[in-house]
Amino acid sequence: MAFSIDGIASGLKTKELIGQLMQVEARPQTMLKAKAATTQGFITSLQQLNTRLGALTELATKTAKPQALDLFTARSSSDAAGVTASSTARAGSLDFTVRQLAQSQSSVTAAMTAFSAEASTLTIRAADDTTTEVQTTGSLDDVVAAVNRAGAGITAAKVTAGRDIDGVQQYRLQFTATEPGAENGFSVFRGTADEVAAGSAPDLFAEPGAATVRTAQDAELVLWGGSTAEQVVTSSSNSFADLLPGVTVTAAKVSTDPVSITVGADTEGTTKLAKELVDSLQSVLSFVAANTRVTPGATASAAPTSGRFTGDSAVRGIAQSVLTAATGPVDGRSTAELGINLTRSGTVEFDEKKFAAALAADPDQVKDALTRLSARVADAGKAASDKFDGELTRRIQSQESSVRSMNDRVAAMGLSLDKRRATLERTYAALEVQLSKLQSQGDWLSSQLANIPSRSN
Repeated sequence: MAFSIDGIASGLKTKELIGQLMQVEARPQTMLKAKAATTQGFITSLQQLNTRLGALTELATKTAKPQALDLFTARSSSDAAGVTASSTARAGSLDFTVRQLAQSQSSVTAAMTAFSAEASTLTIRAADDTTTEVQTTGSLDDVVAAVNRAGAGITAAKVTAGRDIDGVQQYRLQFTATEPGAENGFSVFRGTADEVAAGSAPDLFAEPGAATVRTAQDAELVLWGGSTAEQVVTSSSNSFADLLPGVTVTAAKVSTDPVSITVGADTEGTTKLAKELVDSLQSVLSFVAANTRVTPGATASAAPTSGRFTGDSAVRGIAQSVLTAATGPVDGRSTAELGINLTRSGTVEFDEKKFAAALAADPDQVKDALTRLSARVADAGKAASDKFDGELTRRIQSQESSVRSMNDRVAAMGLSLDKRRATLERTYAALEVQLSKLQSQGDWLSSQLANIPSRSN
């Protein structure tokens, strides 16, 4: 009697049987997939370490540059002027008064309904006597558009100016320099440049009702006012660069009272830079430590979990080289004197107060030590994280090549397993067909035997 479970003729669970056979045959592929996944995780951790090392190297390289630690802060005694200091600044002070601020010229025409009855030419003359001719149709709107297109350093606008005695709407044209300073002053004439040169073109702002409402002028600071050394310093803007070396003063308002600016060493800025360097170093070391740690199992029988860097001598060597570069003596003096302390657990700590005290006591010596320490860290970091030939870079590339190779092998095994499954399915299908035929023949023989009459005694 035949069974109709899975195998129609044989009664075998052929799908389950084939699946179990394939699981056995796929075991090498499964193991290779697991290895590829583990290696990819290791690569990810290496890349993360490389990113942290790259950040440390960049910061250390920046700190090791000449004058990188020559930080200065500038202060002003009054809101009449602001002050900033660059890395080229030096300690010093200066007093001055702000006599005037820079401003741009603004002039308006007389009130009118139209500029002219026909096409006309305007000539804009700059403070350096260069001229720009502007062609217009005579309408106010066209004059505004033509001037704004001319690129002569001024802008024009049509401003409503009430009505005349007949009730007709009046307008004024306002011309304004785009930049402040006496060098950006201008005049506008009705006529060509040749007519302006000949003195026959009327000045638009000299007509009745017209006016220059704001003259172009430079900002002025008075140094050593009231003394025989009194000197006026000018700027077309309100900014005065290098009034002292590396110092920029920005005038904000006129002041008759002296403004004092003081430039001094930026101890806080230097301390902050040193702390950032130590923090970046600690980020590298803590990441290595976290990925090297072996975590005990949750239960007594559970196996411990190893970090991705556990037992990796190369990563351990990189971390040690960077740590040695950061904490090794400088000219025989311990970095602990700078507040950079190596702990018993192999990490580093930064003592801001100790560093600031050492910096205040001997700024040149501390800056020199930090510069040399930074150079050592930069060299160690570059040897590991350089994007072309860094040790970690090469390691990552090698591991990525291994993963690609393993993935290729997994894909090839997949094709082979697919063929094997197809072969098994065909084999078992053929077996079912043969069994079905034999079963049919057996049923036929059984029916023939049943029909043979029995011999009576």
